[in-house]
Amino acid sequence: MLALLISGCSSMLPRVHTKSSPFKSFDEARNAIEGLTPMKSDVAVLSRLGIDPVKQPNTVILTHSDIVRRFVPSALLQRADLDPGVMVCLEARDACRGWEITAARIAKERTGNFFADFTNFSRRTETTGWRFNALILLVNDVVVYRAWGGQPNVNELEVNTNPLGPLQDMGPAIVTN
Repeated sequence: MLALLISGCSSMLPRVHTKSSPFKSFDEARNAIEGLTPMKSDVAVLSRLGIDPVKQPNTVILTHSDIVRRFVPSALLQRADLDPGVMVCLEARDACRGWEITAARIAKERTGNFFADFTNFSRRTETTGWRFNALILLVNDVVVYRAWGGQPNVNELEVNTNPLGPLQDMGPAIVTN
């Protein structure tokens, strides 16, 4: 067992996989949103594309007042600068609603030497996957506006080094007690 710990077996390190979307990829999510035609697509089309705020996790249903706060023109932005679909939604008042979709598939994996990680000398975490967000505005169940964005390729590396290893976090606890 000691030989296994010293050898640095990274298969003993934790892994986390987060799936918050029925979409399998960033492109699949993007294609679903781009498949919507403003002023034509309705809730039935959204449902066929797998977009349903009741069934899809991490979807926020926006009220008219939420949409007003987001799009009301300021000193820098005039009404003429807004998309025509946004204007239709704002003018529709209570018939206007929105869906803010957040989707992701993220994997976090601790890699490197097990012994250094276990004793808190060095921890290396690799994060990969994708994050997607979209905004859909509807008036009387017809899509009037849609927009999307996000990170098609998440690839992050976090390395934490503690020269004192397991003693690193003990200092403040000893002083305050």
